[in-house]
Amino acid sequence: MVEDMKQSTDRIRVVIFGILDGIHDGHRDMFRQARDYGGELVVILGRDESALRLKNRKPQYSEEERLELLRQEQWVSRGVLGDEEPSSYQVLKQLNPDVICLGYDQQVLNDDLRKWMNREGKNIPIWVLKPYQPDVFHNSLLSPT
Repeated sequence: MVEDMKQSTDRIRVVIFGILDGIHDGHRDMFRQARDYGGELVVILGRDESALRLKNRKPQYSEEERLELLRQEQWVSRGVLGDEEPSSYQVLKQLNPDVICLGYDQQVLNDDLRKWMNREGKNIPIWVLKPYQPDVFHNSLLSPT
């Protein structure tokens, strides 16, 4: 019985979103929390242009370098590049996740995803993860301005 529950959890695909410009312990805690919701964790990595649009600066690491950094993380099953067109969520359609997990500071994305799901007739559960020392491990505090 316990083995059956484990197998069914292993088949659950969880996705998270992020620019992830240099992976720190806060990101790792987010990966770990998200992985609690299923057996496969796919990170949708924001494109360089998205970072520029959202954060008014290019990432320190290119999107290819950030993908490579993700491959080294124990909780991450795989990383994929996000959409070039904002709010289109084509990559989300392709991945067909069972669960979406968001960081505690991704309210704008949460609102946008819910609007998209309403338009598309989708109902994917969205879970907001707990912060991990947000006064220490937030990229706006760690990255040069």
